Amino acid sequence: MRTGGIIAGCLGAVALTLAAAPASAIEVLTGTLKKASDTGSLTLGYRESAVPFSFTDATGHPIGYAMDLCLEVADAVAKEIGRRDLTLRYEPIHPEDRIAAVTSGRIDIECGSSTANAERRKVVAFSPVTYLSATKLLIRRGAPVASYRDLGGRTVAVVAGTTNETVLRGLVARLNIPATILPAKDYDAAFAMLREGRADALGSDDVLLYGLIAKAGPEGNAFTVLPDKLSFEPYGLMFRKDDAQFAGLVSATFERLAESRELRWLYERWFLKRLPNGERLNISMSDELRTNFQVIGLQE
Repeated sequence: MRTGGIIAGCLGAVALTLAAAPASAIEVLTGTLKKASDTGSLTLGYRESAVPFSFTDATGHPIGYAMDLCLEVADAVAKEIGRRDLTLRYEPIHPEDRIAAVTSGRIDIECGSSTANAERRKVVAFSPVTYLSATKLLIRRGAPVASYRDLGGRTVAVVAGTTNETVLRGLVARLNIPATILPAKDYDAAFAMLREGRADALGSDDVLLYGLIAKAGPEGNAFTVLPDKLSFEPYGLMFRKDDAQFAGLVSATFERLAESRELRWLYERWFLKRLPNGERLNISMSDELRTNFQVIGLQE
């Protein structure tokens, strides 16, 4: 599916080798493209347990839907700056530090499951929408929690620094629900709280909850996702604000992938086919996301 360079090696530094490296169409490079040209590298931020967007395989190498999209962007960067030897570096990040990692230059693009909302757009930029999700609650089957209305006197695990934490804190405060919100550093830690009985529910984006269930294998059958949608979460790849050249390249990459239907293929690879652990998410593409991809492909 991918038409750019060949990714070689494992976690750390990976070189993009291009069959031909055309001269840059931009006479004066700025922002991220200049940094990549000067340093010969591009740094991708990844999450360790955000299945299926960004997570590590059995060897510790980052993989996933968002990672594949970032690799497409990286190929476009290598071609644009004419660097046959562009090196990809992988940097682990967490929800709490991901925005700072982008703005400080520690990473050049975040390949995860970040919600592109108005508040975040004040300090960072986002790619076109990659997925549409919603905050929901994960519980153990048989638990006396049928909806968010049943959270009184109970503990809800969340991942610190996520929009889900903000949504749930606002919800219990607004409705005067005496629930305890318990932050965890990542999704695996939050799920562990639920599995071990330290939390009665886990609040996160629905697709990430399904990913945790799939990642847990047979044990995942003991959990279920409640139907209440507590927020709307449009995802995008995150990068530095006010970087017109890089933003244009990211948009052009998505337009190409949408027009060639590769966006659909990448979606099917991670949401419908088997994951590395043999499980399937079986999440069909929503009509809203399908329409979004079609609109991206119509851009001129």
